[in-house]
Amino acid sequence: MPHLDRLIHGIDVFTNLSGRLLSWLSLVMMILLSLVVILRYGFEIGSVALQESVTYLHGTIFMLGAAYTLQEGGHVRVDIFYRRFSRRTQAWINSLGGIIFLLPLCAYIFFISWEFVSQSWLIREISTEPGGIPAVFILKTLIPLLAINLGLQGLAEILRNAQILVAEDAK
Repeated sequence: MPHLDRLIHGIDVFTNLSGRLLSWLSLVMMILLSLVVILRYGFEIGSVALQESVTYLHGTIFMLGAAYTLQEGGHVRVDIFYRRFSRRTQAWINSLGGIIFLLPLCAYIFFISWEFVSQSWLIREISTEPGGIPAVFILKTLIPLLAINLGLQGLAEILRNAQILVAEDAK
């Protein structure tokens, strides 16, 4: 089991580091958003690229932050029932939910988005707005990255819950 522990720990470290870095992007996004508002309403200056950069940052935080949210237990669940369950029952629910719902969803998102993102990279898709960011293809790349990151963290959660189940059986 030491290899399994190292795998879980490695995924957790990656997810935690990613989440902490993304939290700083939230600050950058809020500063840029404030700048957009000040420039537009204070000085009547508009910048499409600056506005789109807020959208890009928001997409990055949301898409890549999903794994961190899962790690921190921030996803929606019906706690009114869940919190009353034993640790073993919670581990079963988490494991089965990850295997039946989360991992297949991540695989589906990854495979369904692959051609969409590949086409965008092939043509080096740019913003349709004059003065916009010429990197829509990079923004679209967040879709399969979401699936990979969330799938990895889902795997770590499934394995962690499997360890709980095995430990409970050993008692």
